[in-house]
Amino acid sequence: MDSVVRCIERGAVDYLTKPFNPTLLKARIDTALAEKKLHDREVIYREKIENYNVHLEEEVKKRTLELFEVRLRVIHRLGRAAEYRDNETGLHVVRMSYYCALMGAELGWDSQQCEMIFNASPMHDVGKIGIPDSILLKPDKLEDDEWEIMKTHAAIGAEILKGGDSELAKIAEMIARTHHEKWDGTGYPNGLKGEEIPLMSRIVAVADVFDALTMERPYKKEWPVEDAMDLIEKASGYHFDPKLVPVFKDILPQVLEIKNQFADKV
Repeated sequence: MDSVVRCIERGAVDYLTKPFNPTLLKARIDTALAEKKLHDREVIYREKIENYNVHLEEEVKKRTLELFEVRLRVIHRLGRAAEYRDNETGLHVVRMSYYCALMGAELGWDSQQCEMIFNASPMHDVGKIGIPDSILLKPDKLEDDEWEIMKTHAAIGAEILKGGDSELAKIAEMIARTHHEKWDGTGYPNGLKGEEIPLMSRIVAVADVFDALTMERPYKKEWPVEDAMDLIEKASGYHFDPKLVPVFKDILPQVLEIKNQFADKV
């Protein structure tokens, strides 16, 4: 029996004792061959399943990537469409999305987080689609009732983006709703204060205001960079997160490169 155990441990599938019967030997060999064929078929089947799973996984990844890219194109184009209403080039959303990603990187975010804010921030003002041209394009200061209508663009934008099932859509909705909230709680639409305001929205607020100040609008001329930065620094602690203003100041050289690269054509 010790010999039998050693042989089975080394891979034997059966054994016969001597003197053996030739008929029994043939039957045992036929059984062993049948088991071998079955084993081989199982191996081939398993390999096919594994190959199919790999192929299926690759197809799922491919389709998921295609879907994500379609969503990105829709988001970017919708954001640009909203921006075209009060700026003929629509490059504001391009520039400020880069500023947002630069701030995220400066804060130590990983590439995925930076890409998320880069892709979601262009939707911040999509609600302007619902603002009448008589208000949106008015060259003079808005009256109080007109300003109240203008402020509804944050809620309108969130409503437009509401119901998305992807993380990108949810973040875009959140940014659209809260990017006009202020650090001291005097912003709109919900009067959020301090860290009640999502960090991404606090970042968008700085980037958005800087770019809006340094570009020409129907109601104002382009501000010099120095004046825009002076206003942002003075607004630190009541409009803007005081921890983010120095971050934006640190990346200003890169911001100006982006500003020049995507300058509005006159």
